[in-house]
Amino acid sequence: MRILHLSDRLTDRGGAYWHLLGVIAHQVGEHDVRLAVGLDDGRVAAPCETLQIEGLDTRDRAPVALSAVVRSFAPDVIHVHTVMNPEALEQVGALGSVRKVLTVQDHRYFCPGKGKWTEGGEVCAEPMTETLCQKCFHDDRYFHEILALTRVRLEALGAFELVVLSRYMKRELEAVGLSSMTAIHLIPPFVHRLDRLDNDTLSHDGPPCILFVGRLVEAKGALEAVEVWKRARLDLPLVMAGAGSLRGAIDGCELLGWVPHDRLGALYRRAAAVVMPSRWQEPFGIVGLEAMTMGTPVAAWDSGGVRDWHPDPVAWGDLDALADRLHEIAGRNTSAPAGFTPERLMSRLLDVYQGAGTLQGEGP
Repeated sequence: MRILHLSDRLTDRGGAYWHLLGVIAHQVGEHDVRLAVGLDDGRVAAPCETLQIEGLDTRDRAPVALSAVVRSFAPDVIHVHTVMNPEALEQVGALGSVRKVLTVQDHRYFCPGKGKWTEGGEVCAEPMTETLCQKCFHDDRYFHEILALTRVRLEALGAFELVVLSRYMKRELEAVGLSSMTAIHLIPPFVHRLDRLDNDTLSHDGPPCILFVGRLVEAKGALEAVEVWKRARLDLPLVMAGAGSLRGAIDGCELLGWVPHDRLGALYRRAAAVVMPSRWQEPFGIVGLEAMTMGTPVAAWDSGGVRDWHPDPVAWGDLDALADRLHEIAGRNTSAPAGFTPERLMSRLLDVYQGAGTLQGEGP
């Protein structure tokens, strides 16, 4: 099978991009795979032939020349990831002789705001409307531009078979009417390359700690992680692996900056627990699955798709409850959640490619 993946960029930063690299790595041995991206940040090499196409990394409508690569490669399947340019989505959607699949990795197809998290700091459980969403913006002109862009993206999804990573994301797409337009398949991500560490690296990367992994931004709850750690009153340092705009506002802990995956396994082993106070609604929350796969317990808010892999998340927004949970689980071993094996999940994706996939309404 000839598979063409489209992404806005090639990078190893961010769960969506890391998941894409894992998907490609599992396909290249059995299929002819190509990757087209708008931007290559030079941090990682894809495990397949890669080409750059100007415009794929643009979030607004912009020209993008896809016809040449489609004509020369003649793919059986085009699988779209993290592409927000409506022109690119519409071009692929208009192709008649190829199977078209799109993985909805985040909220930008159905939420013009901060990721189903309101300006007032509450979870948004309502589908997108102009009246509702306007409350999350201060600039009226900017709001209407983003709303129009989001609606165009949403309309374009009807031409694809859709893959989502969690029950939460499936419910969100159903709420905006997509289940009546196209198929929505639930295929969660899987952990990969954490086990590709040599024996020397398998040792713990320092003394025990509480660990936060993710962008140091509001949506990921970076400041809340610090506050929860303080309230938990554990005699363990807080280590934060990530980069972002809030780095300068954080003190009293060990800031590692962005950590590549070949070091994350050792960090997870070092950690007595991982803390995940995500303020936005997580499309899945791969950090938690990675940590638990390594035997490290996770204290997490019940945010978006977290419940698909976490058996008992804490009520969203409750700092004290999360601190109590962190204190309770720190130092305990945990078991890897069942059902997230790459072979099983990639088999389900292949079924979607071949048109044999059944609608997936349950978990892994």
